[in-house]
Amino acid sequence: MSRKPTPAPSPIAELRANLDQLIEQTTSTTLSASRRRTLEKEIRGVIEELGSFLNTLDPIRQPSAVFDPSNPKVVGRFVSLALVAQQRHPLAEIPRFYGSGTYAIYYNGPFPLYAPISGSETPIYVGQAAPAINNARTPLEQGPRLCGRLSDHRKNIGTAITTLDLADFQFRSLVVQSGWETAAEDYMIHLFRPIWNSETNILYGLGKHGDDATTRANKRSPWDTLHPGRKWAEKSKEDAKSPATIETELSRHFEEHPVFPDLEHVLASFLDELRQV
Repeated sequence: MSRKPTPAPSPIAELRANLDQLIEQTTSTTLSASRRRTLEKEIRGVIEELGSFLNTLDPIRQPSAVFDPSNPKVVGRFVSLALVAQQRHPLAEIPRFYGSGTYAIYYNGPFPLYAPISGSETPIYVGQAAPAINNARTPLEQGPRLCGRLSDHRKNIGTAITTLDLADFQFRSLVVQSGWETAAEDYMIHLFRPIWNSETNILYGLGKHGDDATTRANKRSPWDTLHPGRKWAEKSKEDAKSPATIETELSRHFEEHPVFPDLEHVLASFLDELRQV
């Protein structure tokens, strides 16, 4: 008499077995910091996929997100939208005005490596200026913080006369209720991936103010390597990145993060992130 074939284990049983094996392997060995971070990222990805699959089993559809006006990320998104609604002004002509908040700097010039963003709605740098007093309620109490921060950038860019022209830069600024400037800056960095922001990790260094005599051995920032002119940066003996490396990273960046050619595309991106389904 022939034996009945052993039924194949169910997918769920296989999943549980693989999970048990993973737990046993990871708890019986010491993971390096790098391996632990990689494993955490992979596990979170699997959890997200399982969650999405679980939602498909429910005949009643769930929204992909809940709109929460109290979420700082939501507030940051709308503050950023208000910023891009402002008119652009020449960076070379910054008026004195009261208020703290957020700003974006745009490039319109002929520097070859910046051709993808030149004249576009993708800023080359975004930032914030915190109020002079944390709980400041009026622009007067906040102080002339935005114009001061923009003036600092104007001075730094103005030193790079061999590669940049101040006339090729514009800015937008928005005076914001104290406490919300960071949320707006975070969202703008997430959306635009500005190449001069340190978070993008390509051409950081614009915001540096110089090293004292005890730290002059620091490497020259990528921004100063590409745009020489600041006297204190010339005293550094070594570049943090070579010009060739910077060029390669910029090329890869523009391939991975498409530029916003106009406000219509920026608005479309805002709306896409607000949709629940």
